Amino acid sequence: MPWNKNDYPDSMKNLDKDVREKAIEVANANANALLNEGYKDGKAILIAIDRAKMAVKKD
Repeated sequence: MPWNKNDYPDSMKNLDKDVREKAIEVANANANALLNEGYKDGKAILIAIDRAKMAVKKD
C-alpha cells in the first residue's frame, strides 16, 4: 500500500469505477488504523469497500 487507480487489490477489480476509486481513497486513509486495531489485510479491504459503497450512495 498505498494504492491508486492503476494499482489496487484484486478484490476491488469488479467494483463500479466510482466505488473502486472511493474504496482506494478510504483504504489509503484508514487501512493503517484498521490494521493497528488488529484487523487483517483482507478484512481491512472489505471494510474500506463497504464504507466506499455507503459514501457513493450518499453522493
